[in-house]
Parts: sequence; structure tokens; C-alpha cells
Amino acid sequence: MSLQEKYELVVGLEVHAQLQTRTKLFCGDDASFGGEPNTHISAITLAYPGTLPRLNRTAVEYAIRMGLACESEISRTNWFARKHYFYPDLPKGYQTSQHINNICQGGIVRINVSGNERAVQLHHIHLEEDAGKSIHDADPLKTAIDHNRAGVPLIEIVSEPDLFSAEEAYAYVTEVRKLVRFLGICDGNMEEGSMRCDANISVRPKGQKKLGTRVEVKNLNSIRNVKRAIDFEAARLMQMLEDGETIIQQTRSFDADTGTTFALRSKEEANDYRYFPDPDLPPFIVSEEMLNSIRSEMPELPDAVRQRFMEDYHLPEYDARLLSEEKEMVAYFEAVTSHNNQYKSIANWLLGPVKAWLNEQQVQIENFPLKSGNLSDLVNLVTSGEISFSSASSRLFPRLIDNPDADPKQMASELNLLQNADSGEIEAWIGQVLEKMPDKVAEYRKGKKGLIGLFMGEVKKISRGKADPKIATVMLEKRLNEQNQ
Repeated sequence: MSLQEKYELVVGLEVHAQLQTRTKLFCGDDASFGGEPNTHISAITLAYPGTLPRLNRTAVEYAIRMGLACESEISRTNWFARKHYFYPDLPKGYQTSQHINNICQGGIVRINVSGNERAVQLHHIHLEEDAGKSIHDADPLKTAIDHNRAGVPLIEIVSEPDLFSAEEAYAYVTEVRKLVRFLGICDGNMEEGSMRCDANISVRPKGQKKLGTRVEVKNLNSIRNVKRAIDFEAARLMQMLEDGETIIQQTRSFDADTGTTFALRSKEEANDYRYFPDPDLPPFIVSEEMLNSIRSEMPELPDAVRQRFMEDYHLPEYDARLLSEEKEMVAYFEAVTSHNNQYKSIANWLLGPVKAWLNEQQVQIENFPLKSGNLSDLVNLVTSGEISFSSASSRLFPRLIDNPDADPKQMASELNLLQNADSGEIEAWIGQVLEKMPDKVAEYRKGKKGLIGLFMGEVKKISRGKADPKIATVMLEKRLNEQNQ
């Protein structure tokens, strides 16, 4: 019996998402990413004596949006607490966060792994401020501090220990990132730190209900690294149980170069953060009017888009799911369909040549140079048989990318790619092919019907791709099925 058959992995994830507000959570300082160190700061960010915080209403609305998307219960009366902990890069010396009450209670995130859908249970979502950043390589003898990020609003999305494989964790973080992007509350850029993940990992013998001792792997900065870290930790912890070793609760970090984790510190069962309600911030109330207003402005979410694409455009579930992963792709697909009702063909182009180009250039669909009308014209050239998909994708498409305002049909003509539907000329090309291959013609007529592909390949070669394949195939089969004269 393998270790994976003997033991069960249990994972709970804490996903921190920076909210895309213009200003910080408790002051008017710039909350955008980047900038020269210590330029997005003021007396409030630096916690000068006598300064007072003021809550950012937009951050509260964004947190509620996420809660509604996750079917959470929205708390009507909320307050902030001071969480006392050693933060060298948070000038106040404590973090302003939520504690006992959280703005969003419970909820679910739906995931799909290998075609199996299920709802992962959430514990809560809460609001808090981010810390600054310690920089250890700016000076050989000192640690530098950049306070630009200090005070930027975050939501922390805390799942129950309800994930049972690294693949499920991968799907969960992917879905969370998709949701925050659709809602427009976070860009989900893990490389820049605007979304980060901590993984609480434990293992137990299969059939056991009690959770095992957990370890926490901190600050995972890509979805791929979430999966890699969990895979490594699961194997390490299972082997420890198998060898009879005692697992100690720890905080660990992940080395992306080696694919391994290492211990940072041992962790007690409960840290004493000395929480108490922040006396400088009054409770904030979520009114029925505010909640209804936010609910009325909620965008269509990915699951609803996927279902609509399957029903309205008759797309397969696979295509609908991929097209609904980003709201910008949804908008572009629907822009193309406003010109063209060849829905499946449009989906094939977006998930094929267009997606390949985006990946190669490492850009998003909003940076794709072709306007929706031009892509529609390109799709029409193929579906009408005026140009083959092969020629369109390999020759015409790259030229249109370089000349996005060009007319696709005119460019196809200039490149001599338009297919010939003239039966007389096609008949001549077929005649040339059959004259060159009398032995293969004889074999075909004796029953080797698979040779039709060979003949069509030769017709395509002689015509330089200009023979309409549908017409040519019909004519070729008719000619081959004629009895020898």
C-alpha cells in the first residue's frame, strides 16, 4: 500500500487579496503598486502621534462584493481590532484587522477537478490592512523598510480544512483569482504580491476524523507554487507518520528553486495577539440600503457566464468554461459574436490561434491588436470556404496582427491565399495528381479508401492551397470511383 493510499491530506487555505482601491484602508495615501520606496506615505501611514484613521468605504463595498459572490452571510455590525504582533514594517507596531466578527461569514467557492465539481466551504472573509515590505539586499549590514504597501486594504479569504489534494488547492486558488478579477476588486497578480496564499497542511490515516498536526507554509506567490508546496509537504508529513516521527506545528517557507519547504519557526497552538477593539475606529454598519445597492451592481459571475454560453451560443462545456475564465475574454468573444453567428468557430479561434499568440507575447486579451470586426471577417473567410483554416492561421493571421487595420479578405488576396472554387481548374489539378500516381489509383479502386488523404495532400500541394477542399474532395472521390476506361 502506498503512502497516498494509507494517509489522507487535508488543506485549508488563507488567500490575501489586495483591494484595488485608489487610497489606503484608513487614510488618503496612494494605494497603487510600485512607486519609489516610501513615496506613498503620510503622517497617518507612519503612525505619527495624534493622527487618526478614517475607514475607506470602497474597501468595505469590495469585501461585500466578494462575500456575495461566495454566498456568504454579510455581517451588519462590524468593528476593527488591534492585533499586536511584531511587525518591523508596520509603523504602528500592530495591525488593524477584524477579529471575532468578520464582514463575511461562511460561504463557498465552487471548484472543478477532472470534471468533478464541488463546493469548498469557507470559514469567513475579513478586512485588514497590509504591512510594509522589508528589503534585505539593499544594504549589506542593514534591513531597509518600504512603507508604500503599509495600510493598503486586504481581504483575507479563509477556507475550512476542506481541500484534500494539491490539485483541489490549485483549482481553488484559480477560482478565487478568477472571482476577484471578475468583481474588479483585485488584479490577482501573485507575482507582484497583490494576491498571496498561506497553506495549512496536515495528514492523517485514512478513516480518521480528527485532524493531524498542521504546518503552515507562508506567502506562496503563484498558483503553481501552491500546488508544488502542498505536494512536497504532503509527502514529507506522510513519511514522518510512516516512520513514527512526531509532527511539530511549524511555520514554513517554500523554496521555488528546489521545490522544497524549510522551517521558519515552531508555532504554539494559539498565539496571544492581545486583540482589543480599536478605540480610534467606531463600529461600521452595513445597512440594507447599502447591501441592496452593492447587490444590484454585481457583475455576471463566471459560472453564470459559462452556463449562458452553453445555452445561448450552444458551446461545449469545455469551451464555455475556458472562455469564461476572464471577463475581458468574455467581452471580446461577445463583441465578435455581435458581427458573426459562427459561435463555435469563433470559440475555436479564440482558444486556438488567439490564445497561442497571447501566451507567446505574455499579454492579456485587452492587448490583442485585432478589433472584433476584423476577427469576425477572418472567421467568415474560413467558414465560407474562401480560405483554408491552415492558411488563415499560419499565414494570414500573423500578417493581420502586424497590420491590424487591414481588410482580411483584401490581404488574403494579396497573399494569393483565396481558394479556387472553379471546377474546371480543380479538375485539372486532380488530373495531374492521378496521372502521377497510377499505382495508388489502382490500390484505391481495389479498396484502400484511406488513400484519399494522400491524393488530397497532393492536390493541395499542386494548387498551393488554393483548391477549395470541400469541392476538391467531392470531385476527387467521383473521379476515383469511375471505372477504368
